[in-house]
Amino acid sequence: MHRAKQNGLRYSIFTTAKQLGSNSVRGITLPTIMKPKDIIAGKTSLTSLWIFGYGSLVWKPDFKYKSSQVGYIHGYKRRFWHGDNFHRGNDDLPGRVVTLIEDDDATTWGVAFEVTGSQVEESLKYLNVREAVCGGYITKLVDFIPEDDQSNQTQQALLYIATPDNPLFLGPASPEVIGHQIATRQGKTGHNLEYLLRLAEFMRRSCPHVDDPHLFSIEAAALALVPYLLGAQ
Repeated sequence: MHRAKQNGLRYSIFTTAKQLGSNSVRGITLPTIMKPKDIIAGKTSLTSLWIFGYGSLVWKPDFKYKSSQVGYIHGYKRRFWHGDNFHRGNDDLPGRVVTLIEDDDATTWGVAFEVTGSQVEESLKYLNVREAVCGGYITKLVDFIPEDDQSNQTQQALLYIATPDNPLFLGPASPEVIGHQIATRQGKTGHNLEYLLRLAEFMRRSCPHVDDPHLFSIEAAALALVPYLLGAQ
């Protein structure tokens, strides 16, 4: 991470700590000072914020940002275990989209977007509707590691995640079952298959060194069904 960006974040942390009545920020990390819900509710005055995307955000952020970096987070694995009854499906036939499942040995690659100034409030308002209201996701703070940072320094980032207690959570299934659901679902944003293929394309293009058997096995299962689905039309 560039030093200027690190200094900008430290300034934001210091400002927030003073607002919350803390006399010192030495040794205190961002999650200790702020809660994700406070960030979303605008109870903190941030001059900059990083948002980590691991699903449709990697190829369709749809909000203004200052910069973006490909990188990863530890302790989570990406899975097509969440249902979608708005963007990529409906109430009768929910689609399948990704969420993150805690796993100490796992790593998830994606993109972190830096928003600054008025972009902070604008992006959070937009994502609240897109991810929370329409998707049922909650927010967490995670340590993001940029791919091009040789120092392995982490950057705090906001992340949207769907948990098993969400009514739309579908849980695990075989690649064949998930692939069939994805190949036959569509919602207000588009076909579920587009979501899957664009995510796989991002991983091949931006993270060619990363193996993602869950994603690619589902992609293969869904694509195998396309000729049969086209012939049935």
